[in-house]
Order: sequence, then structure tokens, then C-alpha cells
Amino acid sequence: MRKALYILSQLNDIDVEWMANAGNRRSLTAGEVIITAGKQVESLFIILDGKISVGVKDIGEIAELGAGEILGEISFVDSTLPYATVMALMDTHVLELPRATIEKRLEMEAEFAGRFYKALAIFLADRLRSTVSHLGYGNGKGLDADASLPDELDDNLLDNVSLAGDRFDRLLRQLHGERI
Repeated sequence: MRKALYILSQLNDIDVEWMANAGNRRSLTAGEVIITAGKQVESLFIILDGKISVGVKDIGEIAELGAGEILGEISFVDSTLPYATVMALMDTHVLELPRATIEKRLEMEAEFAGRFYKALAIFLADRLRSTVSHLGYGNGKGLDADASLPDELDDNLLDNVSLAGDRFDRLLRQLHGERI
């Protein structure tokens, strides 16, 4: 669930409520493909429960993702077609936020746009750090005492982790029809 914390820590309660109302709760069955390599992605997805596999042709599975992970964020930021195919490994539920719906809100609310893009930037920066660390870049000198480990959360994010966790819980409850 850590990745959702990056997004939800930058958004406010009204944004999260909007996401629950504007998005569609989608059920996936095992083996169902949600993103296909080489095909345009028209939505941003938040995994609510279940397991998702991310695979790349000629490499195989590169990741398994669970609740709170985000899908389609890179294709949302730029128009490059995805390199990976994303498939449900088991019955899974996602919150699907159509690109057109998000773009309409971004155009109408500059404050939301600022929070949304900052959240995506923090999320993608963390993913880049993890990738660079995984590839071994900079490992020649060992760990610096002040260096962050790939699984550590940024100090600025830590201030909002509890709040972001509460927001994810409220998002799930709202999508299950509970009155918030």
C-alpha cells in the first residue's frame, strides 16, 4: 500500500472523495489484462485488493503488485505507449479513473492540478530511485550513513503517512458503499 501513500499524502480529503465518486470500481478476474503493452492507456488505476502481475515481452514478470499500488501513471504523464502488460493474478478490484475525467478536473481546478502532479512526481521519483538502486548504480562505495534505503519513506512523506492511510481506508469504505 505504500505507493498509494505517495499519492494520497499530497491530495486532500475532497480530492479523495472526488476520486471515489468519479472513478469506477472495476472487478478483474484471474488472467484478465488491464494494460496491454503497445496500446494506449486511457485510465489511471488504484489496486484496491488482489494481485496484479506486470510483465515485459522477452523478460517475463518484473513485478507483482497488491493493494494500494498505482497503474497507468506513466502513460498519464506522457503519450508513450506502455512497455509492460498488466494482468490480474487472482480476482482483483481496482478503482479506475478515466483520463478524460481527470483531465477535466485538472483544467477546472488549478489547486487540484498542483497537488495531483506533485503526487505523481513524488511517486515517479521514488520508482526511479528504486530502479536505480536495483540496477546497482552507486553501490561501489557502500551505503552512506545519510543515504536512504529503497524501502524507506521520505521524511516529508512521513508527516502525512497516517493521514494518507486514513484516506485510503475512507476511499475503500466509500467504494464499498459505507457512509463516510
